[in-house]
Amino acid sequence: MNKILIIAEHDGKTLSPSTAKCVSCAMAFGGDIDIAVLGQGTGDVAAQAASIAGVHAVIQIDAAHLEAPLSVNHANEIVALASGYSHLLGPSSTYGKDLMPRVAALLGSNQVSDIMEVMGPYQMKRPVYAGNAIVNVTAPEGVTLVGTVRVASWPAASEGGGAEVRQAEPAAGPCADSAWIGLESGGGERPDLQTAGIVVSGGRALGSKENFELIYTLADQLGAGVGASRAAVDAGYVPNDMQVGQTGKIIAPDVYFAIGISGAIQHITGIKDAGTIVAINKDPDAPIFEIADIGLVGDLFNIVPELKSQLG
Repeated sequence: MNKILIIAEHDGKTLSPSTAKCVSCAMAFGGDIDIAVLGQGTGDVAAQAASIAGVHAVIQIDAAHLEAPLSVNHANEIVALASGYSHLLGPSSTYGKDLMPRVAALLGSNQVSDIMEVMGPYQMKRPVYAGNAIVNVTAPEGVTLVGTVRVASWPAASEGGGAEVRQAEPAAGPCADSAWIGLESGGGERPDLQTAGIVVSGGRALGSKENFELIYTLADQLGAGVGASRAAVDAGYVPNDMQVGQTGKIIAPDVYFAIGISGAIQHITGIKDAGTIVAINKDPDAPIFEIADIGLVGDLFNIVPELKSQLG
């Protein structure tokens, strides 16, 4: 029987929804599912993980050097826990993309990235070529499978579980070669871009960092997360942690607003799984309209203020 360990993503207080999506993926593999919670003072996070339906146990490791999400420290703990697990899974987020390759390297195992579908205990599908092709991947049995889950492809597992929370001692001390400096985000107090139900994104057509305030104010009215195209990031309108697309964040909100975004394949790759796509662009031939559910052709500087007034 498979035994699967999921590495929880959290901010020290709240469990990321990406963890529940990893549980859905793990259920598709079949077998017992455990969740590892690394950090300091993570009692609330461990309790949230234990409440996910389908989870067998939560392993909580608390230590000062684990408080910051440094992969050099977290990977050692995961490797120490790996014995006895057939699968090690993490989210395909910034945290997971940093952590899981290091875990795979330390275990001498290849990593499977962006698992979007499971066909068997060691058979998966993942996107390649900016999502234009899907490949079947078969991992060798008897070797620990290390993978990242494409969270945009999986629903969150339901709550209602009552898993046991186990305390474990850290297996290693802090890495002397790396130090945590700090964390800065351009999103402020708005919902997290990768888990928000509504996302408003702006493109190069906004013209300046100051004009991007139009996107922020609309997002605040909608209670939405804020994203941007690569062109807007490259132009310096917003920080790169807000970039949506193949080289940014892959997201699947219920509603996605693409404002002043032409719809390059790199960007479309990041929003293919969105529920409803609303596009605002003055070019009627913009590629974004080919995938949009609702398209508004016109000047965004006229349409967005009108939309805001209608929202009250």
